[in-house]
Amino acid sequence: MSHIVDIALDDAGLPPPTPEIEQERKVAMFDLLEKNSFDLPKREDRLVPEGPYRVKLSIREKRLVFDIDTEDGQKAAEFHLSLGPFRQVVKDYFQICESYFDAVKTLPPSQIETIDMARRGIHNEGSRVLQERLEGKADVDTDTARRLFTLICVLHFGG
Repeated sequence: MSHIVDIALDDAGLPPPTPEIEQERKVAMFDLLEKNSFDLPKREDRLVPEGPYRVKLSIREKRLVFDIDTEDGQKAAEFHLSLGPFRQVVKDYFQICESYFDAVKTLPPSQIETIDMARRGIHNEGSRVLQERLEGKADVDTDTARRLFTLICVLHFGG
């Protein structure tokens, strides 16, 4: 299984993220580059360059765009995913994150833990949706899907 060696977000034109969103982005990018599993499946109709890969994520015309090159800059793939299947889970994730960030400031650890468990559950749902949407386009493990979902949320925040 190959992997991602560079990840970039095209956030041009988006409003600046809140400090919490910026922190989530930094952590997701760091964790993703530390350990990930990302491969483009072989196809009968064309040659697929082998990784490692450089991935650029963007939102264009209400679609999530994965622009993928090999480490040496050779175009490997580009695919566009509808944002529709992500809308509700992204909305739910932002709502629970807001609750979590507020809770950390004022609530006791037991209540924070309960909100964090709900946050992880919604995050898992988002990564599952992403893995389904990537089926046949890219193979990713669960941890990689989770980190990519976080980055999609960061892009969605302004989109």
